[in-house]
Amino acid sequence: MAELRPPATPVSFAQAAADVRSVSFRDDLVVREIAAPSGLAPDALAVAADVRPDAPGEDSAYGTGRFVLLHDDGEPSGWEGPWRIVCFAQAPLEPDIGVDPLLADVAWSWLVDALDSRHAAYRAASGTATKTLSKGFGSLAAEGDGAQIELRASWSPSGPIGAHVEAWAELVCMLAGLPPGSEGITMLGSRRSPRG
Repeated sequence: MAELRPPATPVSFAQAAADVRSVSFRDDLVVREIAAPSGLAPDALAVAADVRPDAPGEDSAYGTGRFVLLHDDGEPSGWEGPWRIVCFAQAPLEPDIGVDPLLADVAWSWLVDALDSRHAAYRAASGTATKTLSKGFGSLAAEGDGAQIELRASWSPSGPIGAHVEAWAELVCMLAGLPPGSEGITMLGSRRSPRG
């Protein structure tokens, strides 16, 4: 029996960039193209996302993320191909959620689940999930306690790039407390603590 393989990754960076730009996002996720980091690959495209920002260009009180598509025909070591995706997603949390010992594992599983649900094939995945707890002292004591989850990941995509962008967008929304199907539901205040 022949091995089933995902469709080939787009052959040109211009086509892959067009695929990224053509993705439609839920209304409560504002996505914009930003300057791509230099020096990582000959070709790069980056987008940023904010969950329900108060104003354009401002950091969201609910969560934010970055998605970078890289292309290098030299196939750098560890990429296992000419394409690489690097993503970042972070969201503030209630301090009692921030102490959950499984929080980092859950954040990583949400990324994997989002990729799988979109049939976004990948290889050579790596990343870190970091939870941060903070407490104010002295003149910052009034700012209270805070917590945050941050996921940084990279993987080499196979198949259409748009599915990978959609998975990243879902991850950003999940970390911010907006599961699939929650678009249009009012959030009762920010989960960001005053220290956010």
